[in-house]
Amino acid sequence: MRSRTFRLSPTVRLAPLAVTLAASVAFAAPPREPETLTVQPMPPRGNHSLYAVEVSNPIDTKMVVYDLDKRKLIAQKGAGFLPGIARSADGRYTYVATTYFSRGTTGDRTDVLEITDNQSFSKIGEVVLPPKHAQQVPSLYNTTVSDDGGFVFVTNITPATSVTVVDLASRKVASEIDTAACVLTYPSGERRFTSLCQSGKALTVTLDKSGKEIAREQSPAFIDVENDPVYTHAERLGRGYLFVTFGGKVVPADFSGSPARFDTPWSLLSASDAKAGWRPGGLQPFAVSEQTGRLYVAMHQGGEGSHKEPGTEIWVYDLKSHERVARWKLTEAKLAPMVTLSVSTGPDPLVYGSTFIGVQAFNATTGKFVHADMSSLGKAVIQIFPY
Repeated sequence: MRSRTFRLSPTVRLAPLAVTLAASVAFAAPPREPETLTVQPMPPRGNHSLYAVEVSNPIDTKMVVYDLDKRKLIAQKGAGFLPGIARSADGRYTYVATTYFSRGTTGDRTDVLEITDNQSFSKIGEVVLPPKHAQQVPSLYNTTVSDDGGFVFVTNITPATSVTVVDLASRKVASEIDTAACVLTYPSGERRFTSLCQSGKALTVTLDKSGKEIAREQSPAFIDVENDPVYTHAERLGRGYLFVTFGGKVVPADFSGSPARFDTPWSLLSASDAKAGWRPGGLQPFAVSEQTGRLYVAMHQGGEGSHKEPGTEIWVYDLKSHERVARWKLTEAKLAPMVTLSVSTGPDPLVYGSTFIGVQAFNATTGKFVHADMSSLGKAVIQIFPY
């Protein structure tokens, strides 16, 4: 028996497709209006606004401004690859030393110091830097502003260490200072900065009005780098700084004079505290308020090597007596551990900081919990400081 083959004409074959297309056209949604990006003016801020640096995508770090009084994020912008960020003393400008690559993580490298006007949160200028800006976890001291406001100091690591000095008046690189294996920049008086050395000493460099080096001086060793190193985070107190060791000692240092002065270290811990394993922890684990006269330290129970662990409590010390005056028990109150601490200035100071995924804030005098936001700032908030 012969089989028969039926062939559909092209017209018959296309008929179902035509019906489908007609139905699609009949039920298609109206075309959407194209989206356009807009930039809004910087809104008025309350007394408690802060910067947060978020690094879930390190090649495109986010710098955001969060208003604790309004309880919301009010501004944000990209800040490149692992930036160093500093604010002018009068709060008018923000300086961001950062790196960009032409192909994301590869290609031509460009390092710049970006200058932002804080009233509008708009970039108003930049200075191209030598391509050696230190690409490290952001710290308050890898980019700083001189005490007289005339220069920005940018830490370089290639791995050789140096500091690029930027003249803010001319918006040009003024000089590069070889810091001889010493790193970071702690402003230490008019046209002076100090770097910490691997020997436990400190190197202080003085500049002339054009930003060129005219003097340098190395201090005696004041850090026990082998047995009890300090956090590179420090807090300004008067003309000097307070450093804190991994083991829980406070080390006062003043580099503004010659020679540098180091007052007697004092301990955060009683014998029973030390026996119980209490020690500081976090990335920016303490803050000072001259307004309240107190030191605030994020503390945890751990051992050697646990210095980056977040603080499950905040311990509060009187700066004159060195006595502990309060313990704010975060986990006991069902609050998140803290990896950074800062203190606001002005009316009603607040202690606030990062929980890595958000911010928590407390009354600086009473310790009363004020506010938490675990959704607005991002997934990896590693630095917070006053705006």
